[in-house]
Amino acid sequence: MSKQVEIKVPDIGDFTDIPVIEVLVAVGDEVSEEQSLVTLESDKATMELPSPVAGVIEELHVESGSLVSEGSVIAVARTAQELEPAAENAAGAGESESGESESADVAEPRTSEFQTREPETEAGKESPPPDAQNAETYDFDLVVLGAGPGGYTAAFRAADLGLRVALVERYASLGGVCLNVGCIPSKTLLHTAQVIDQAAAIERHGVHFGEPQIDLDKLRAFKDGVVGKLAGGLKGLAKQRKVEVVQGVAAFEGAHVVSVQSEDGQRSLSFAKAIIAVGSQSVELPGMPWGDYRLMDSTAALELEEIPERLLVVGGGIIGLEMACVYEALGSKVTVVELTPKLMPGTDPDLVKPLQRRIAKRYEAIHLATRVKQIDIADDALVAHFEGEHSGKADFDRVLVAVGRSPNGGRIKAEAAGVRVSERGFISVDAAMRTSVPHIFAIGDVVGEPMLAHKATHEGRVAAEVCAGEKSAFDARVIPSVAYTDPEIAWVGVTEAEACEKGMEYGVGKFPWAASGRALGNDRSEGFTKLLFDPKTDRLIGAGITGLNAGDLISECALAIEMGAEASDIALTIHPHPTLSESVGMAAEAYEGTITDLYMPKKG
Repeated sequence: MSKQVEIKVPDIGDFTDIPVIEVLVAVGDEVSEEQSLVTLESDKATMELPSPVAGVIEELHVESGSLVSEGSVIAVARTAQELEPAAENAAGAGESESGESESADVAEPRTSEFQTREPETEAGKESPPPDAQNAETYDFDLVVLGAGPGGYTAAFRAADLGLRVALVERYASLGGVCLNVGCIPSKTLLHTAQVIDQAAAIERHGVHFGEPQIDLDKLRAFKDGVVGKLAGGLKGLAKQRKVEVVQGVAAFEGAHVVSVQSEDGQRSLSFAKAIIAVGSQSVELPGMPWGDYRLMDSTAALELEEIPERLLVVGGGIIGLEMACVYEALGSKVTVVELTPKLMPGTDPDLVKPLQRRIAKRYEAIHLATRVKQIDIADDALVAHFEGEHSGKADFDRVLVAVGRSPNGGRIKAEAAGVRVSERGFISVDAAMRTSVPHIFAIGDVVGEPMLAHKATHEGRVAAEVCAGEKSAFDARVIPSVAYTDPEIAWVGVTEAEACEKGMEYGVGKFPWAASGRALGNDRSEGFTKLLFDPKTDRLIGAGITGLNAGDLISECALAIEMGAEASDIALTIHPHPTLSESVGMAAEAYEGTITDLYMPKKG
């Protein structure tokens, strides 16, 4: 006798009221076990929820725009007379024989027990699931496309779990954008900039140095040496784990084959499973003279070909402001242009104010709510034309365009494998990092914001573990963000702007670094630490820090949110003195009203 099964949303981590952005089936559709039913999109990931049973959809309880949480009923399906044991387990034990409606959670994305399926062939028949085939029919158990932080983490973790792994990278060095032309070289140069600034600042306290003499060749060699050392380390780690590194540009040929084009020709690699970790690239604004070497993206800016006398930075976000800090310290007169009314859009304004006050005194100009309409090429300059709150034109020796990044999902012919890719190049995944094709996974920038290396690393670990048969899911409560400007700005969890926008109740504990002995001793007291708490539970829900080493300090706050820490847990944790880290504990004390390092009159 057939049975009616309610299909519900499983435990998908610490998410509630997640919007349904696409319903993939209709009433009357026959669905197979593991077939995706709906696509959900949280602020951290896009995920597809598969059916735990095979049958016919009789009722749909959601539509595009519906909000669902754990336990929400998505659909009701009529199953076949004889259920497979796995389907029975999914539907729950103790079904009645009368055909009464029973419930089944959608197969949890965090488990690794799904039966992998290939897209239908032209004849309308499915190939046998790869896990049911002899593993020797494939060149590799796993092929990872992209050797950035997420890609190499996935490859190494999978190898540690016993899989035969190939790691495909288009460039000669492993590490991706982050290591070679992003995070690592930029932070190396930011360290140099900070030392130059500290040497100048210490003169106010009686210690005098001469004017810095910049040897660009040596500085560039230092940067390249740091990158080379780390890249060499990755190469050694791959060799130790017997991960085969294949250099070239990869593209899918089918559901189980990628081709790799290199200078030596083309090579096809077959795989049982694959992980897409191809990252993103800098956005090129249209209408700009990109053929002129004086117009740079962030990669070109890190080459340090010269120190321009006048530099225009188009984009007041994290990347633009970090590079502005570098070039200003090296001697350039910097102008920043930002299209929105605020620097670092999306960040709490109070966190940005100390940075803006500092750079306003040092930069030639900061133009907000302003657009670069066009850039003309002249023999001795690039001429930028502005419109908006600031209008006019100005000459620059170099122009850096840093207006964001776009995912590379559309550049690997993923459609040949049946993987769905959005028009913008993003790939939807579930909490196990599975794409629309169950044996193909995606991680990092291609699966959505935030485009951060540390997010990709954790996603890569999850994907590798699921590929190896482990139970794993990406269910991080929060992902910290850091701008390595001077001062640094770091935040995690709910921002104050977000809380206001959503009408959330929250309480704030704030400790100004003007009351910090360590900050005063550093002569950098412009920062502060801000903690946001849920007033009903006193649990930490968000944090923001501005000041020296804010990026290091934010980790404690991220851990506190993950652990569900209350204000008293943080306040009663003994922090060493004198340190900047104790500002976290004092911010919690400020929220509680127990702080002694500040006088806070009692309300009412």
